Amino acid sequence: MIAALHIDDLAVQRGERILFKGFNLTVAAGEAVALVGANGAGKTSLLRCVAGLLRPIAGNIRFRDGETETDPEEARRFGCHMVGHQDGLKGARTAREELTFQAGWTGGDASSALVAAERLGLTRLLDLPVRVLSAGQRRRLALARLIAAPRSLWLLDEPLAPLDAASRLLLGEVMADHVAGGGLILAAVHDPLPLTARVIEVAA
Repeated sequence: MIAALHIDDLAVQRGERILFKGFNLTVAAGEAVALVGANGAGKTSLLRCVAGLLRPIAGNIRFRDGETETDPEEARRFGCHMVGHQDGLKGARTAREELTFQAGWTGGDASSALVAAERLGLTRLLDLPVRVLSAGQRRRLALARLIAAPRSLWLLDEPLAPLDAASRLLLGEVMADHVAGGGLILAAVHDPLPLTARVIEVAA
């Protein structure tokens, strides 16, 4: 279980451009952090570095479980969820098939997938092809893996973007439950998160 995330003196470059350098952040268990900044500032790149999908040019990312430092690969494999700006769903599958696959891939099962679908108001949509779902429904389907396969650290890229007001409130309840149980959330946002969160600016 991840109890803390430490980002030390991080620098990230894309192409010839250095997005930011000297970035430091600690996220503790039971905390949500909202990353804000202009388009292209590096919010998504920062999330990808934490997830191990992008290598920084300087600095360190460390995960801790209590007083013990956790191997980064193990922490990412078993302790992190990342939901990117793109939902990453296959349109030819039914919502049930896609959610069951996503849950199984990340440590859940068909039963936990159904629980997640109920929590996010997706039950009546489960037998529909993903391609016919609205953008907001697809976003809720992508986010359902967070519930179907519980993990400590949620890395979320614009999680609210296509959601209506009711769905944002519902997601806020899910996120609040996660941090209340000792989870961590690091989210790149333009709109404020629907729960109490520390706001950190990412800038050159």
